Amino acid sequence: MTDAAPQQLPRGRHRLSREEVEQSQRSRMQLALASAMAEKGYVGTSVADVLKRAGVGRETFYQQFSSKLDCFMSAFDVAGEMLLGQLEQATKDAEGTPLERFDHALSAYLDILAEQPAFARVFLVEVYAAGPEAIARRATLQDRIVDRMADLLGASTRDDRFACQVLVAAVSFMVTGPVVAQDAKALRGLRTKIVALVERAIDLAAGD
Repeated sequence: MTDAAPQQLPRGRHRLSREEVEQSQRSRMQLALASAMAEKGYVGTSVADVLKRAGVGRETFYQQFSSKLDCFMSAFDVAGEMLLGQLEQATKDAEGTPLERFDHALSAYLDILAEQPAFARVFLVEVYAAGPEAIARRATLQDRIVDRMADLLGASTRDDRFACQVLVAAVSFMVTGPVVAQDAKALRGLRTKIVALVERAIDLAAGD
């Protein structure tokens, strides 16, 4: 799924099954909501905005979602699975030292944020405006990201895992500004600085 404008199904007869039609509509509405929120924010985005961008009727929307929040949570899950999928693949592909594996995974993370700016904003920014349920969902997802980082860096103790939590929280904070500004260059430019910081932290830990 990309941040391109949602595509409507062709009018008239087509060969898609009912399930495929519904999935297409659902995906378009998720993307439409993310796209609208990238411009208007969570509070400023209405169901009508989603309908207009997705090219669907109100009845179709409420067949799939119970509310704007329900649609948001669904879009958030898409964003989260997209990020986790990229990190998990990077974890499988990564070789070398813990620092090299971290560098590989961080690059993949920054790339997906740069390539999917609307969903990145849903994950990093608008989630806080959506309320407690959304924030709790983000905390759960962030814990899963911490797990990936702990695996990559070989963090085995409680203190090591806490260090990974701090690292993930810091990276999340650092990427938010470029995501809001839609500055892909600045986003990817964080990689060398973050990797250098982690390298110094590893060297300090090794010296204790």
